[in-house]
Amino acid sequence: MGLLEKAREKFAKVCRQRGVDLAAQVQVRPLTPKEAIGEKANPDFAIKRGKEVVIEATFGDARGQAFTDCPSHWTGTLADLMSLDLANIQNRAVFVAGLNAIMRSLGMATGTVHCRDADPERCGPKMADLIEQRYGKARVGLIGLQPAILRALVERFGPGSIRVLDLNPENIGRIRSQMLVENGAKDLPDLVEWCDVGLATGSTVVNASMDEIVLRFEKARKPLIFFGNTISGAAALLGLERLCPFCQ
Repeated sequence: MGLLEKAREKFAKVCRQRGVDLAAQVQVRPLTPKEAIGEKANPDFAIKRGKEVVIEATFGDARGQAFTDCPSHWTGTLADLMSLDLANIQNRAVFVAGLNAIMRSLGMATGTVHCRDADPERCGPKMADLIEQRYGKARVGLIGLQPAILRALVERFGPGSIRVLDLNPENIGRIRSQMLVENGAKDLPDLVEWCDVGLATGSTVVNASMDEIVLRFEKARKPLIFFGNTISGAAALLGLERLCPFCQ
């Protein structure tokens, strides 16, 4: 069973224990870049360039979001959400956004809404601070290109102590912040062996690469930290470490 399926099982148990109404409505819609990250955010971010879309679920007054390259509108009950086929990437994105909103409504997840305007840029130095406080001058494997985080890690630890992987063919093979962006589908085993700590985007819970990443770091007995709002609910249910300094 995959990690997202395990999260769904635990989520269903939580809903039963907390008496959540399975007939309650969940609504999901794609956000514009301005809605998702703000008008003043750096245009280098994938959201601003339209390469990824944030979808937002609402459950009562609570909001939860997920990054995806397969956005969709969706409306249904919580029971409908629970029964989605998670083999489908659109369904995974909808489920993850809905999970985040409901976990937020229960007070079991925080940072389910993406930071905006200047905060995504501020996230990089803050993340570098947190990594250095915990692990010193470590070799960091960044899984998923986030420009501000990569730039801050390179400035803090030096280019010889950072490697970055991505799945987007438009990024692979390019130089970003002095670093060659490596192929996330092929180079993960080598990166895990090389690094002291992994820092992975939470959108891996939607693109179905999370299971392999977690398994490889567990086998290597090396720390793995997820970042971003997408994985907020699943991380809380699965006990995965997550840093997201400015998500709301």
